[in-house]
Amino acid sequence: MKEMLLLKCGELVLKGLNRSRFEEKLIGNIKRRLASAGQFKVYSIQSTVYVEPANEGADMDRALESALKVFGVVAVCRAAVCEKEYGRISETAKEYLKGVLAHARTFKVEARRSDKRFPMTSPEICREIGGDLLDAFPHLRVDVEKPEVTVMVEIRDKYAFVHADKLPGAGGMPVGTGGRAALLLSGGIDSPVAGYMMAKRGVELCCVHFESFPYTSERAKEKVLTLANIMTAYTGRLQVLIVPFTRIQEEIRRSCPEDLFTLVMRRFMMRIAERLAQSENCRCLVTGESLGQVASQTIEAMDVTGAVCSMPVFRPLIGLDKEEIVVLSRKIGTFETSILPYEDCCTVFSPKHPLTRPKRHQAEEAERGLDIGQLVEDALRSTEKITINGKEDTVL
Repeated sequence: MKEMLLLKCGELVLKGLNRSRFEEKLIGNIKRRLASAGQFKVYSIQSTVYVEPANEGADMDRALESALKVFGVVAVCRAAVCEKEYGRISETAKEYLKGVLAHARTFKVEARRSDKRFPMTSPEICREIGGDLLDAFPHLRVDVEKPEVTVMVEIRDKYAFVHADKLPGAGGMPVGTGGRAALLLSGGIDSPVAGYMMAKRGVELCCVHFESFPYTSERAKEKVLTLANIMTAYTGRLQVLIVPFTRIQEEIRRSCPEDLFTLVMRRFMMRIAERLAQSENCRCLVTGESLGQVASQTIEAMDVTGAVCSMPVFRPLIGLDKEEIVVLSRKIGTFETSILPYEDCCTVFSPKHPLTRPKRHQAEEAERGLDIGQLVEDALRSTEKITINGKEDTVL
């Protein structure tokens, strides 16, 4: 029995004259995400994207799993395809959904008739298909309020489709329609979630990670690359820029008051990330900061660290508490990797009593003994670029 995926578009259907640009980007994203599942024809008609297997080698299970994570899609239906003739539709419903209906107690039928040339109205389709299913599965009863299974019949231009309840998609906007941003990606729980939330708004990401070898291990770097690999299920291909940060941290320890170590370190991170963002055609920085979570994330501290940047700094987690962030981390599959015991550079030379209400002049005074320009340039010259193509890549 032939199957297809029906992908229901999200808020992009509200776009005006430039809606076609959003749809083209969405279709391109879908094609790339489904490439590892086989060959598919992907096309859009009336706010629905059709994913049709091009040959028998297409893996529908894998395609479905990938489609559910494509931003811009609010719902996915795995549907059986048949001719637009009532008898074929009824037989398809009984055969295709027998596994689902055999284990259900209640159901209802809904119909959508986009092709008005079909001789039956939507209520007539519902009534007749419902009667056929009751005959085929006598243990069932109809419940139009809270059915265990909703049988959906769609009469469209080319085919008729039969499917059960639709699955919720990733929502949001297609990646690539909201500009490009540089995500400061650590090995912790927060920053991958921040990247996910920005990608959901259509932002294409480039990741910047700071490593402090030998104070941090090679496993810490591999952990970050694994996180990026997991994120690609939602973001698509990622560039990860690995910045050597050891020398800068050692200079900070040598020259700065201990209670300002973290603050000055983050100012360097922002300077370097902005330069890398500019080189990668990004228009903003993204961090995983949440207000008040740690000493460097007070309003005053974020003002001081952000003061060294001229481009916007987005903090999508700013109003979330840790538990809310953990829930999202589990949802996107990064939590178990984030909690692996390989610490990142933020834990190196961490002060016992960091300043929580700093002033800009205090940070500027602490930096006077540092050759900021040279330290930044040296770090930029030694930055490593790694491309992460998708979950099928093996990092560890």
